[in-house]
Amino acid sequence: MYYDPRRDPHGLKHNPMTALVVPRPIGWISTVSRAGVVNLAPYSFFNVVSGSPPFVMFASKPRKDSQRNAEETGEFVYNMATYELRDAVNASSADWGPAISEPERIGLEMARCREVKPPRVARSPVALECKYFKTVELVSQDGTRNQSSVVIGEVVGIHIDDSVIVNGHIEVTRMQPLARLGYMDYCTVNELFAIQRPAAAGPEASAEDPVLAKA
Repeated sequence: MYYDPRRDPHGLKHNPMTALVVPRPIGWISTVSRAGVVNLAPYSFFNVVSGSPPFVMFASKPRKDSQRNAEETGEFVYNMATYELRDAVNASSADWGPAISEPERIGLEMARCREVKPPRVARSPVALECKYFKTVELVSQDGTRNQSSVVIGEVVGIHIDDSVIVNGHIEVTRMQPLARLGYMDYCTVNELFAIQRPAAAGPEASAEDPVLAKA
């Protein structure tokens, strides 16, 4: 099948778009409001966009507490969503409003960060402390303002649980990160394989990330 999402009906029972770019990492974003309320929410439109220096992004639709807090206070934290924490991740997605702290409501322990005020999820094996960089507004080809915005932050502090470091490498299967699929479906990483890149000649050759796909 083929359709133009700007004008053609897809003819399926559900919109397939979120099932077409999968799996997507989940950005479990913690922030603090100006009033001091700790907010925690998962975003399935999330990824790292630069490795050195590291920057990450999450997209919010519409402008929710995480985006507003990040913009107003200049800080946010990415916490890795894992299979062990799946119920807490799901519970934190409820819309309770800016005056309610999700970690307090669901009984989730948080830990202090070093460079930013928002706390991190204590049981998450990875947390990235971020300084807000900018928000990118999305505008369609016809000039229509999209409801989604991309929030970008620079990583200024990294927490890694020592138990997932094996022989100097991060053991992904020990973390079992969650990923979002289409509809209400999710998956976790518990098996992996490696493929070495073809050798490159000239200045484009890089040993920073030698497997499968270039960043």
